Amino acid sequence: MAVAPSGRRGGASPTSIRVLTPLCRALTVRSVDTVIATVLLTVAVAAGSALLPLVSVEVFVVGLMALHPALPVLAIGAAAGIGQLLGKVPFFLAARGSIRLPRLFRRERPLSARRHRMQLLRKRIRSAVDGVRERCLQHPKWLFGSYAVSSVTGLPPLLATTVLAGAGRMPVALFLTTGILGRTIRFTLLAAAPALLAGWWS
Repeated sequence: MAVAPSGRRGGASPTSIRVLTPLCRALTVRSVDTVIATVLLTVAVAAGSALLPLVSVEVFVVGLMALHPALPVLAIGAAAGIGQLLGKVPFFLAARGSIRLPRLFRRERPLSARRHRMQLLRKRIRSAVDGVRERCLQHPKWLFGSYAVSSVTGLPPLLATTVLAGAGRMPVALFLTTGILGRTIRFTLLAAAPALLAGWWS
C-alpha cells in the first residue's frame, strides 16, 4: 500500500496553495471594493433624496439589504444617515440666513391670480413659522427635542424641523451630530428589517 509522502498528509499541496491564494486575495479585494462602492452609492442616493425627494431612500435601503443581505447593516445605515444630513445642510443654512438656495428651489414666475393666492398663503405660513421660531428661540430644548425625534421617526417631517433648527439658530455641530445619529439609527433599523423578517418567517 502506497504511503503519502511526509509533510503532505491531510493538507493541501503547495501547487493548490499557490493557485488558491491569489484567488482568495482577489475575492477579498473585490468584496471590499463592492462594499465601499455600495456605501458611497448609498450616501449619494440619500443626499439626492434629501435635496430632491424623487426617490425614497427608505425603499432603497430596504431593497438593497433584501437583495444583498451580506452587506454590513451598520455601514449602510450610517451611509444613509450621513447622506441625508448632507442633503439637508443647504436648507438649514438657508434658514439661518447663511446662504441663498439656488433658483431651482425658488423659481420665480409671472404673477397670476393663482400664484397671487399662493403667495398670500406662503405669507401666512411664513408668519406662522416666524411665530414658531420665536417660541423655539425662547425654548431651545423644545426645538432640540422635536428635531431629535424627527431625525429618528420622520415625524414631524425632517425638512420642516431642519428649517426650524436653522431659523432657531441651533448650533451647526449640534444639528449635524443629532441628525446623523438619529438618521443612522433609523436607517440601521430599516437595513436590518429584511434579515429580521426572514428570520421571523423561516
